Amino acid sequence: MTLNNLVLLPGMMCDERLFKPQINHLQAFSEVIVPHYGMAMTVKAMAQEVLQQAPDQFALAGLSMGGIVAMEVIRLAPERVTRLALLDTNPRAELKEVQQAREPQIIAVQNGELAKIMQEQMISRYFAEQTHKQPLADICLNMALDLGSKAFIRQSKALQSRPDQQLNLKQVKVPSLILMGQEDQLCPLDRHELLHAIIPHAEFVIVPKAGHLPTLEQPKITNHVLEKWLQQ
Repeated sequence: MTLNNLVLLPGMMCDERLFKPQINHLQAFSEVIVPHYGMAMTVKAMAQEVLQQAPDQFALAGLSMGGIVAMEVIRLAPERVTRLALLDTNPRAELKEVQQAREPQIIAVQNGELAKIMQEQMISRYFAEQTHKQPLADICLNMALDLGSKAFIRQSKALQSRPDQQLNLKQVKVPSLILMGQEDQLCPLDRHELLHAIIPHAEFVIVPKAGHLPTLEQPKITNHVLEKWLQQ
């Protein structure tokens, strides 16, 4: 008998491979589901896609864009979420300069440069200094290429228009976890300190020798922390 239904939400241009070490570890005592975002072009539509694929009650964990979607899921259906984990993510709406910086990326991807944009502007910023990067970079590029250019454009537009979730998160009462890689360049410490100020009962864990993707960079530590969170 499983202890929890566990829904894992991947980040931008990622799929279940982002969580392969966690799925392998946690499926012994949890029913693990990794939904897809379908054709959604807003964070709300992504959250609605997740809710259609999720069981009636579930623990919810999301990384980066997946964390942003998780915040919207718990806003839309708080009664269905039994616990919440936010990994390497950001509760704020997107800054105007970041919104604007996405436009040339979208144009480049429309012109067939998905691999170049992913490698030079995104994957190059994912990992900690000490991480053996190439094997993980290959996984990230393969995930992105498999999802394709149209998914990149949809997800970019969803992030550009995402809502601020700070007021929503103040309502969270379920057992919660905030986790980040110590060397995360994309969602640095201040974003997570803000999350912890909003959800003060949450456990806050900083994973050493990890950047934006601790699920892949430090899977043993991440697995241990998630297992503890699931058993609270």
